[in-house]
Amino acid sequence: MRYFVRIKYNGTHFHGWQSQKNTPDTVQGKIEDALAIFLPEKPEIVGCGRTDSGVHASDYFFHFDTEHKDPALIQYKLNSILPNTIAVEHIIKVHDDAHTRFDASLRAYEYHLLERRDPFREFTSYFLPTLNRLDFDDFQKAAALITKYEDFEAFCKNGSDEKTKKCTIYKSQWRQTENGLVYEIEANRFLRGMIRLIVGMCINVARGQITLDQVEHALETKSRLVKDWSVPARGLFLCHINYDYIQDNIYVPITSSQ
Repeated sequence: MRYFVRIKYNGTHFHGWQSQKNTPDTVQGKIEDALAIFLPEKPEIVGCGRTDSGVHASDYFFHFDTEHKDPALIQYKLNSILPNTIAVEHIIKVHDDAHTRFDASLRAYEYHLLERRDPFREFTSYFLPTLNRLDFDDFQKAAALITKYEDFEAFCKNGSDEKTKKCTIYKSQWRQTENGLVYEIEANRFLRGMIRLIVGMCINVARGQITLDQVEHALETKSRLVKDWSVPARGLFLCHINYDYIQDNIYVPITSSQ
């Protein structure tokens, strides 16, 4: 049987999602170790994507296979074993070919910027002291520019093994909050380091350090900005994953009539 597991985690003290040989402190590694304690299959899990070191997820899915028939008991045991920085929200039985990475139809991220230091959000946001002196319209114009393009080689970290740099962007905008700004972006997929580079670009446009024309040129020529900036990971959240066959945490098989 295949299960989708919906979780959330604080990535502050993890070296990203993906298991690594040189460190036990990854989200995937912690979950696989926990499952191995009580499931004889010692299943390997497959995540919906790879988050970098320090990046958080308020909504994340992984899948695994097991003959265990009590998902509620699996959830209880996982939450009893895992560190309190990882929380299992739901476990959903799905069809055997369901895949958390390949079947996701939409991914959404947020990046949180603060204009005033907040000790309770030190590891879940980025404090930008000059934020209150920057023009919100400049942030919006820079974000809106992203929706006009589909190739984002200009906003992909060096060394990426992605076969294509094309992404379909559904939303790219900033939202004002009581203590700063939140960047919201939705797409069918994202490249390595893409969102942190886009946020850095928006800040640099608002600072007057680069122009929108320079951003357009970089996107059109598929070249990195002369002055680019990957903002710190701590303000970034994976906040929503959509699957066409999961509604309100219930698996709904897709039929030809749907």
